[in-house]
Amino acid sequence: MTGADKGAVVRATLLATLAAGTLDIGAAILTNLQVPAQVVLQSVAGGWLGAAAYHGGWPTAWLGLVSHYAIMLTIATIYMVVAARMPALRRWWIGAGVVFGVAVWLVMSFVVVPLSASPLTGPPDLLAALKPLAVHILAVGLPIAWIARRMLGQA
Repeated sequence: MTGADKGAVVRATLLATLAAGTLDIGAAILTNLQVPAQVVLQSVAGGWLGAAAYHGGWPTAWLGLVSHYAIMLTIATIYMVVAARMPALRRWWIGAGVVFGVAVWLVMSFVVVPLSASPLTGPPDLLAALKPLAVHILAVGLPIAWIARRMLGQA
Protein backbone atom coordinates (compact mmCIF):
# COMPACT_ATOMS: atom_id res chain seq x y z
CA MET A 1 0.00 0.00 0.00
CA THR A 2 1.15 3.52 -0.68
CA GLY A 3 1.04 6.33 1.87
CA ALA A 4 -2.28 7.56 0.47
CA ASP A 5 -3.69 4.04 0.67
CA LYS A 6 -2.64 3.75 4.31
CA GLY A 7 -4.32 7.06 5.07
CA ALA A 8 -7.52 5.87 3.43
CA VAL A 9 -7.41 2.65 5.44
CA VAL A 10 -6.89 4.59 8.68
CA ARG A 11 -9.78 6.97 7.92
CA ALA A 12 -12.05 4.10 6.89
CA THR A 13 -11.10 2.16 10.03
CA LEU A 14 -11.89 5.09 12.32
CA LEU A 15 -15.23 5.77 10.63
CA ALA A 16 -16.14 2.08 10.70
CA THR A 17 -15.21 1.91 14.39
CA LEU A 18 -17.44 4.87 15.19
CA ALA A 19 -20.35 3.66 13.03
CA ALA A 20 -20.34 -0.03 13.92
CA GLY A 21 -19.43 0.63 17.55
CA THR A 22 -22.34 3.03 17.96
CA LEU A 23 -24.82 0.82 16.09
CA ASP A 24 -23.76 -2.28 18.03
CA ILE A 25 -23.88 -0.76 21.51
CA GLY A 26 -27.11 1.03 20.59
CA ALA A 27 -28.64 -2.27 19.51
CA ALA A 28 -27.44 -3.91 22.74
CA ILE A 29 -29.14 -1.21 24.77
CA LEU A 30 -32.35 -1.26 22.69
CA THR A 31 -32.67 -5.05 22.74
CA ASN A 32 -32.17 -5.14 26.51
CA LEU A 33 -34.60 -2.45 27.61
CA GLN A 34 -35.48 -4.54 30.68
CA VAL A 35 -32.22 -3.28 32.24
CA PRO A 36 -30.73 0.24 32.36
CA ALA A 37 -28.16 1.20 29.72
CA GLN A 38 -25.61 1.43 32.54
CA VAL A 39 -25.98 -2.31 33.16
CA VAL A 40 -25.49 -3.09 29.47
CA LEU A 41 -22.25 -1.09 29.50
CA GLN A 42 -21.18 -2.73 32.76
CA SER A 43 -21.67 -6.12 31.15
CA VAL A 44 -18.90 -5.20 28.69
CA ALA A 45 -16.65 -4.19 31.60
CA GLY A 46 -17.46 -7.59 33.06
CA GLY A 47 -14.93 -8.98 30.62
CA TRP A 48 -12.24 -7.31 32.75
CA LEU A 49 -13.86 -7.27 36.18
CA GLY A 50 -16.26 -10.19 36.25
CA ALA A 51 -19.44 -9.75 38.27
CA ALA A 52 -17.81 -6.90 40.22
CA ALA A 53 -18.44 -4.67 37.19
CA TYR A 54 -22.12 -4.51 38.14
CA HIS A 55 -21.24 -2.92 41.50
CA GLY A 56 -18.98 -0.18 40.19
CA GLY A 57 -21.56 2.37 39.08
CA TRP A 58 -20.84 4.67 36.18
CA PRO A 59 -17.05 4.23 36.33
CA THR A 60 -17.42 0.59 35.31
CA ALA A 61 -20.05 1.53 32.72
CA TRP A 62 -17.56 4.00 31.17
CA LEU A 63 -14.89 1.27 31.25
CA GLY A 64 -17.33 -0.94 29.35
CA LEU A 65 -18.00 1.74 26.75
CA VAL A 66 -14.30 2.43 26.18
CA SER A 67 -13.62 -1.33 26.01
CA HIS A 68 -16.44 -1.76 23.51
CA TYR A 69 -14.99 0.84 21.14
CA ALA A 70 -11.48 -0.61 21.58
CA ILE A 71 -12.76 -4.04 20.57
CA MET A 72 -14.61 -2.49 17.62
CA LEU A 73 -11.42 -0.70 16.57
CA THR A 74 -9.69 -4.08 16.42
CA ILE A 75 -12.57 -5.61 14.45
CA ALA A 76 -12.70 -2.71 11.97
CA THR A 77 -8.92 -2.70 11.57
CA ILE A 78 -8.87 -6.38 10.66
CA TYR A 79 -11.57 -5.92 8.03
CA MET A 80 -10.08 -2.76 6.50
CA VAL A 81 -6.56 -4.17 6.23
CA VAL A 82 -7.86 -7.32 4.55
CA ALA A 83 -10.32 -5.40 2.34
CA ALA A 84 -7.54 -3.07 1.18
CA ARG A 85 -5.64 -6.13 -0.08
CA MET A 86 -8.64 -8.13 -1.36
CA PRO A 87 -10.76 -6.13 -3.81
CA ALA A 88 -13.40 -8.90 -3.84
CA LEU A 89 -14.43 -7.89 -0.31
CA ARG A 90 -15.21 -4.41 -1.60
CA ARG A 91 -16.83 -5.61 -4.81
CA TRP A 92 -19.17 -8.07 -3.04
CA TRP A 93 -19.54 -6.06 0.11
CA ILE A 94 -22.98 -7.37 1.08
CA GLY A 95 -21.95 -11.02 1.15
CA ALA A 96 -18.62 -10.14 2.74
CA GLY A 97 -20.37 -8.06 5.39
CA VAL A 98 -22.81 -10.85 6.25
CA VAL A 99 -19.99 -13.40 6.53
CA PHE A 100 -17.89 -10.98 8.57
CA GLY A 101 -20.79 -10.22 10.93
CA VAL A 102 -21.31 -13.95 11.52
CA ALA A 103 -17.57 -14.44 12.06
CA VAL A 104 -17.42 -11.58 14.57
CA TRP A 105 -20.37 -12.99 16.49
CA LEU A 106 -18.83 -16.48 16.56
CA VAL A 107 -15.46 -15.22 17.80
CA MET A 108 -16.99 -12.92 20.41
CA SER A 109 -19.48 -15.55 21.64
CA PHE A 110 -17.29 -18.63 21.65
CA VAL A 111 -13.75 -17.28 22.12
CA VAL A 112 -13.54 -13.75 23.58
CA VAL A 113 -16.35 -13.86 26.15
CA PRO A 114 -15.55 -17.39 27.41
CA LEU A 115 -11.87 -16.48 27.83
CA SER A 116 -12.74 -13.26 29.69
CA ALA A 117 -13.85 -12.77 33.28
CA SER A 118 -17.41 -12.12 32.10
CA PRO A 119 -20.17 -13.87 34.04
CA LEU A 120 -22.28 -13.90 30.85
CA THR A 121 -22.83 -17.18 29.05
CA GLY A 122 -23.45 -17.92 25.40
CA PRO A 123 -26.89 -18.47 23.92
CA PRO A 124 -28.60 -21.63 25.18
CA ASP A 125 -29.90 -22.58 21.74
CA LEU A 126 -30.02 -21.51 18.10
CA LEU A 127 -33.22 -19.51 18.55
CA ALA A 128 -31.64 -17.42 21.32
CA ALA A 129 -28.61 -16.84 19.07
CA LEU A 130 -30.64 -15.38 16.19
CA LYS A 131 -31.13 -11.90 17.66
CA PRO A 132 -27.46 -11.23 18.55
CA LEU A 133 -26.38 -12.85 15.30
CA ALA A 134 -28.68 -10.55 13.31
CA VAL A 135 -27.36 -7.55 15.28
CA HIS A 136 -23.77 -8.46 14.41
CA ILE A 137 -24.66 -8.79 10.73
CA LEU A 138 -26.71 -5.58 10.54
CA ALA A 139 -24.80 -3.38 12.98
CA VAL A 140 -21.23 -4.61 12.55
CA GLY A 141 -20.54 -6.64 9.40
CA LEU A 142 -22.58 -4.72 6.85
CA PRO A 143 -21.67 -1.19 7.99
CA ILE A 144 -17.97 -2.01 8.09
CA ALA A 145 -18.10 -3.65 4.65
CA TRP A 146 -20.07 -0.73 3.19
CA ILE A 147 -17.60 1.81 4.59
CA ALA A 148 -14.73 -0.20 3.12
CA ARG A 149 -16.40 -0.16 -0.31
CA ARG A 150 -17.16 3.58 -0.15
CA MET A 151 -13.82 4.73 1.25
CA LEU A 152 -11.40 2.24 -0.25
CA GLY A 153 -13.00 2.00 -3.66
CA GLN A 154 -15.37 -0.37 -5.35
CA ALA A 155 -12.55 -2.42 -6.90
